[in-house]
Amino acid sequence: MKTDQFQSPDYFLLDELLSDEHKWIREAVRQWVKKSVSPIIEECCEHARFHKEWFPQLGELGCLGPTIPQKYGGAGLDEIAYGLMMQELERGDSAVRSAASVQGSLVMFPIYQYGTEAQKQRFLPALAKGKLIGCFGLTEPDHGSNPAGMTTRLTDCGDYFELNGSKMWISNAPVADIAVVWAKDEQDQIRGVIVERGMEGFSTPETKGKWSLRASATGELVFDRVRIPKENLLPGAVGLKAPLSCLSSARYGIAWGAVGAAMDCYDTALRYAKERKQFGRPIAGFQLIQKKLAEMITEITKAQLLNWRLGVLKNQHKATPAQISMAKRNACEIATQIARDARQILGAMGITGEYPIMRHLMNLESVITYEGTHEIHLLITGEDITGINAFV
Repeated sequence: MKTDQFQSPDYFLLDELLSDEHKWIREAVRQWVKKSVSPIIEECCEHARFHKEWFPQLGELGCLGPTIPQKYGGAGLDEIAYGLMMQELERGDSAVRSAASVQGSLVMFPIYQYGTEAQKQRFLPALAKGKLIGCFGLTEPDHGSNPAGMTTRLTDCGDYFELNGSKMWISNAPVADIAVVWAKDEQDQIRGVIVERGMEGFSTPETKGKWSLRASATGELVFDRVRIPKENLLPGAVGLKAPLSCLSSARYGIAWGAVGAAMDCYDTALRYAKERKQFGRPIAGFQLIQKKLAEMITEITKAQLLNWRLGVLKNQHKATPAQISMAKRNACEIATQIARDARQILGAMGITGEYPIMRHLMNLESVITYEGTHEIHLLITGEDITGINAFV
């Protein structure tokens, strides 16, 4: 069994900006990844197997809804602690971070933010412990970057709501116990409801044949005249701003997570370049290899600083959705390029499962697309700085 030798790069001494608690939390998650993820992740990806047993372990670590208050089962941590957790989880694999990110930011967050006290008491503690698994239903087969065009319908039938439609590319769907689903009511207002496993007409077919996020459970959500109890409506969620606020929380976690994947690729490439010899010396001594490594650590450092500052702003409740969007786009872009350059440094070995790089690269091709494509995030920044909407 391979030993996880990862050493975190910190070129600008960012650790001096972190509290002792931050560093302790990061180390706890890092050691869990080394012990519980790294030894089996290549096999999980090779066989497209999701390791459901990770959920209670993530709950024990406090990685599920870490910013949710302790009274509801969360860890009550700050945003930088949450970011560091996501960084370490995605350093292990994007599928692990994605599972935790969906649970915390896309399921627990909307229930906490928009739900009733009864809903919070019923669902949040079990979700925080990993005893319940959740998913988030926004994207539809014909409405990805334009969620406002959704066709899933929620009809008031007096004693209950009836839900009809479908959602696609839903992380955790095949294993989820509950789904936070977004649909339009009779007034074309977007509303959020909690759909529970076992409700008649609700099914979650798994998506097969993925070449990315292979260790993640991905599927559809299908609603065929599903009866939703009135008490499962999220009363505070009205309009598109509600699901978009959830995406802002998740995108923040992705910004940190993608940097974790980049760090793993850089660390692997640096170690390999020092050990691999050609023409009688380590390839790390050649100018073009040093150029790649120098550019990698530069982009990682810039992204680390951007994420840290964004975390400070989130703690102060000053971070804007556009700032979060920029951080997500930047992290995904630099991580994808770093993975490609790292693969080149390793040559043919870079495509094998002996090293994590090709797995990260395939995962990042999804991460750079979901929860807002690279292009959509560019337009979010463009609108923010010009005041002109270029989406239509």
